[in-house]
Amino acid sequence: MSRMTARDLTFISVSIALIAVCSWISVPSAIPFTLQTFAVCLIAALLGLRPGLWAVAGYILLGAVGVPVFSGFRGGPGALLGVTGGYIIGFLFTALTVGFAADRHGRRLPVLLFSMALGILLCYVFGTAWFMLVYAKNTGPVSLGTALAWCVTPYLITDGIKLVLAALLARRLYPVLSKRKGGG
Repeated sequence: MSRMTARDLTFISVSIALIAVCSWISVPSAIPFTLQTFAVCLIAALLGLRPGLWAVAGYILLGAVGVPVFSGFRGGPGALLGVTGGYIIGFLFTALTVGFAADRHGRRLPVLLFSMALGILLCYVFGTAWFMLVYAKNTGPVSLGTALAWCVTPYLITDGIKLVLAALLARRLYPVLSKRKGGG
């Protein structure tokens, strides 16, 4: 296992900040959405598995200890343990999937699009299961169909757009970042 360099730590730190800023940006629409999934997909595609996963884990850890990095400037254990906390934790599955695919299969557009779609799907699965468990504990049982209608369906189109934009941007930025990696 290789050690992380100062450069890796810098990229991870900047990536944590980028995810936080993207979580604070709320795009007004019929159903407002943030740019968190865009940032998580982009970072995992650019940094790869290990640093991408560290960046997302660092973001979640900062939020867990109370730094207001989550959407709506929220932070603290309550944000993670609440009904939507599973989607935040699910970002780890997205970063794992996208980072692994990028490292293993390269950063061609089809690889990025497929891995990002799969990563977001895994985030949806984990987040929705979490939502159903926490909601049932606090309020009463909720059906899978209702949970999906509340938590997933409204975001499918915007997440699809964010996924495409993240893949296209990663394709453009990765050659620049990888050229500079060797130059220290």
